[in-house]
Amino acid sequence: MINVALPKGRLGEKAYETLAAAGFDCPAILEKNRKLTFENPEKGVRYFWVKPSDVSIYVERGAADVGIAGKDILLEYSPDVYELLDLGMGRCRMCVAGPEDFYQDPNKTLRVATKFPHIATRYYDSRSQDIDIIKLNGSIELAPILGLSDVIVDIVETGKTLLENHLAPLETIVDISARFISNKVSYKFKHQEILAMRDALERNLTKKEAAE
Repeated sequence: MINVALPKGRLGEKAYETLAAAGFDCPAILEKNRKLTFENPEKGVRYFWVKPSDVSIYVERGAADVGIAGKDILLEYSPDVYELLDLGMGRCRMCVAGPEDFYQDPNKTLRVATKFPHIATRYYDSRSQDIDIIKLNGSIELAPILGLSDVIVDIVETGKTLLENHLAPLETIVDISARFISNKVSYKFKHQEILAMRDALERNLTKKEAAE
């Protein structure tokens, strides 16, 4: 049985649809109940929903053999897992954003509000820019509007929220999408099963891309 950690929400639902289309369906997961795990012994899979930022922890610690995690989570927390496949879903960008007329004074410490302090720190370290990280958990766009920060580092999907608040993406740090990841020990002991799942996902994605 392969234990699969899925992120709660739209991305996880889309990921499950992809897994089901690849031959790893589990009808129990679609039932309305309070169960925490869902399995299909015939297909050899057991699924469970977790908070998106926790997927990599479950996989790294071996509670899950494999999982679906956003590249943003992998870059921020650097879990000790194998990244096996770019699923090409949940595409967005990690960006520096701020006022449309923002000018960065290289001689001043830049105040950066973000949910992703490690990504932001690494990015500005590579540019030898002195920064003051302000860790926030929500409403990041509010920080530069109220003068709490000069810029923000956050995920940008459509840019609509930024536009409505007179902000703009200034620089793209990295492109983000969902990744199929594996626990390192599981990859060794369930090698064939995990590779079979990865290969089935890859075939399904190739077929889907060809149809589009």
